[in-house]
Amino acid sequence: MGDKYPEFKAAAVQASPVFLDREATVDKACELMREASRNGARLVAFPETFVPGYPYWIWLDSPLKHNEFFSRLFKEAVEIPSPVTDKLCRAARAADIYVIIGVNEKVSVNMGTMWNTNLVIDRQGTILGKHRKLVPTFAEKMVWSRGDGSGMRVWETDIGRLGTLACGENSNTLARYALLAQGEQVHVANYPALGLSSQLGQNTWIHLRAGAHSCEGKVFTLVSTSTINQEMIEMLGDTEEKRQFMTSANAYSAIYGPNGEVLASIEGEEGIIYADIDIEQEIIRKQWHDITGHYNRFDVLSLNLNMDEDRPINFLTSRSPSPDSELSTNEAIIKLLEQSQSEQRELRKAIDLLSQRLGEEGK
Repeated sequence: MGDKYPEFKAAAVQASPVFLDREATVDKACELMREASRNGARLVAFPETFVPGYPYWIWLDSPLKHNEFFSRLFKEAVEIPSPVTDKLCRAARAADIYVIIGVNEKVSVNMGTMWNTNLVIDRQGTILGKHRKLVPTFAEKMVWSRGDGSGMRVWETDIGRLGTLACGENSNTLARYALLAQGEQVHVANYPALGLSSQLGQNTWIHLRAGAHSCEGKVFTLVSTSTINQEMIEMLGDTEEKRQFMTSANAYSAIYGPNGEVLASIEGEEGIIYADIDIEQEIIRKQWHDITGHYNRFDVLSLNLNMDEDRPINFLTSRSPSPDSELSTNEAIIKLLEQSQSEQRELRKAIDLLSQRLGEEGK
């Protein structure tokens, strides 16, 4: 019989958040999980920073004009863990589904820093981990801080080894290789509906990146992109130029097979797409090119990955000294001195005895 590899149905969501409304967006995400589960999915991918939405205003005006939006986004951002993530976890467990969802993340001890974070939840409703976007793209630096290597990892699950990168990170060859080298089998890439100053457009960029990753790594790739609804256009599009920038024509989601082939896709509208994933298909593909195995020379080419977590402060001890601890330390020092003195006395006796015997033998 040999080993059996996972087979399951995967889903990629293309949808708008309830913009800048954390609770309502989480409710929408939970309903989309239930819908995907009813249709047989065991993994569902959500767009970049789906909760509570992508800060499109950074591309439209000077950052000084949007302090109010930054403040609103921060107040609606997500702490991990929190009651918000608990709700997502309960929905994932009830739907018996793995979830990778983008959130604007904050921490309780900081009042002005956020991260572009992909949250990974298993089908038991447990947070497996998170990945913070390593480098915010271009204007995104006005909203998000940089991530770190602690989330540059692959999660082992019963549907395969899952990895994720956000948006432009999927053009970072070293970041993609770092996941492949850890045995990634299913990759999730998520995006906003963003217009680019390029004739190619974001949809073409997404297709090139996702297809390349699947083809190079011989893995399955899920792409999930958000859409822009009329409410968001009315909130941010106060000129014709801005309204033209904010369009769901820039939304493209797809699922790719390990040859880079498109298994399912959707463009410009809300919906959920599905595809069957058979991890065993990766074996024959890797027989041709396994860039993390036989099709590489690690003595010639190699990658260093720092998985340390960035922290504003590192505590060298977890507790403050107390009178009792000082007393126990002093007692330990006294015992150590006593032991040393005893050993010195024994050594002197041995030396004296040896000298005595040598003197007797010389007579």
